[in-house]
Amino acid sequence: MNRIRILLADDHAVVRQGFRAILAQQPDMQIVGEAGNGREVLSLAQETAPDVIVMDVAMPELNGMEATRRLATALPKARILALSMHKDAIYVREMLKAGARGYLLKDSGEHDLLEAVRAVSRGGEYISPALQPALSSTWKLGGSTPLDQLTSREREVLQLIAEGKTNKEIAVLLNISAFTVDAHRGRIMEKLNVHNVNELVRFAVRNGLVD
Repeated sequence: MNRIRILLADDHAVVRQGFRAILAQQPDMQIVGEAGNGREVLSLAQETAPDVIVMDVAMPELNGMEATRRLATALPKARILALSMHKDAIYVREMLKAGARGYLLKDSGEHDLLEAVRAVSRGGEYISPALQPALSSTWKLGGSTPLDQLTSREREVLQLIAEGKTNKEIAVLLNISAFTVDAHRGRIMEKLNVHNVNELVRFAVRNGLVD
């Protein structure tokens, strides 16, 4: 039997342990790695070539949405199952637009988790039952959003700004200069038509980049 190779991504170790305990008991599933943020996901996914990535939406440094966008290009065969406590439309829409094949609420039962992993591993989709009444094929596709104006790096910088990091801290983290970070900040503010950091933070929260 070819087991489903699963990578778990969540910034809370206790959450990962809980999901590992459930999934590792299944004869058709194998946990190949665990990650605590989006950067670790990208690295481990390249190393382990998982079939399914259970991806927390809200993670520090690089969130699940941006990690999903990058993996859709880097590892198109890996199927993403979004994991979140958020029922807000913006989270669901952005994860599906990014390339996720499913969206599972964290308060779902064990049966739903197993069903979701198996569904996306077969190439299908899975949306938590609690969300389905609000969804339609038209809604899932969605239109463009202000986030679409930003490049991948700009979304990354925006998240780090919203997390309260300074230009110098962002520069070290991204291995770029502080001047480049400042240039990104300026372009982000111009594209979004915002005028200060507080407005940037509010935008990031409204659009699911940070909690």
